[in-house]
Amino acid sequence: MRKLLWMALFLSAGFYLHAQDETVKKLQSDANRKIAKDGSDTTKMTWKTGGIFNLNVAQGSLSNWSAGGDKFSLALNSLLSTYAFYQKGRNHWDNTLDLNLGYMNTTSLGTRKNDDRIDLVSKYAYDVGKKWDVGALFNFRSQILKGYDYNTDTSKTLTSQFLSPAYLLLSPGVTYKPSKTFSIFVSPVTARWTVVMNDSLSARGAYGVDTGRHVKTEFGAFATVNFFKEFNKSISFKSRADFYSNYLHNPQNIDVYWTNLLSMKLGKLFAINYAVDLIYDDDVRLFGPDKESARPQIRSMLGIGLSYRFSNR
Repeated sequence: MRKLLWMALFLSAGFYLHAQDETVKKLQSDANRKIAKDGSDTTKMTWKTGGIFNLNVAQGSLSNWSAGGDKFSLALNSLLSTYAFYQKGRNHWDNTLDLNLGYMNTTSLGTRKNDDRIDLVSKYAYDVGKKWDVGALFNFRSQILKGYDYNTDTSKTLTSQFLSPAYLLLSPGVTYKPSKTFSIFVSPVTARWTVVMNDSLSARGAYGVDTGRHVKTEFGAFATVNFFKEFNKSISFKSRADFYSNYLHNPQNIDVYWTNLLSMKLGKLFAINYAVDLIYDDDVRLFGPDKESARPQIRSMLGIGLSYRFSNR
């Protein structure tokens, strides 16, 4: 797990070195959850809202194919990423909401969910210097629909649903932002709650909650590294890595939540998107021969489809 942590920090540092050589553009400031002040007047209330919607479709078919495979496959994946930023003087309140949902259908497996995520981040901060601010961050993560572990073609076991699990995090801390493309938020005093509202999952002690309980409370240290760079008008890259250490239980086992999105525009309404996500949670012990081990969870997605960006300015 330490190797994963050092790898994430190393890559983030590399992205930072590349981020110094170009003029910062509008989308860069958006993704860094920080809005520019309007001219010389910093007393007015300023709201900046917008986002992006992606819809990717992939279809395949085989007929008399000697190598074998599914006769038909269809995958549909969607992403809605929105933001609402407020600033007045040195005070700023930055909010982002990401929603992912995807399904796939094949002749051998039928229809199954292959992507599902709710990720809300809200941060209030007060600027104390050109590169520093102090404040508090709130994060909520869950999923929209039920998820299953497919044991056989006809047998499946419920593994997740809305609020089972859900992760809530409240973290006062300090942000260091050496550029508008890169920032690091650090908090040594963070509270995190793991919620499992489903009774059957709670009875199994899923996601680290005590058997029969619905909420687990943790106290520890938290850090998040954010990077966004628009290399030109067509290519952009966004990365976010969250790290959490639970002081009360195995603090050396650091939980990692790392998302990456590379986007390449094809005209005004279409884009190629490549996403890679990595999650490691020491309390999620659903893997291995006995289904009692923690493992890095990795998801990658390559798609081409509709891409629509919207903004109030």
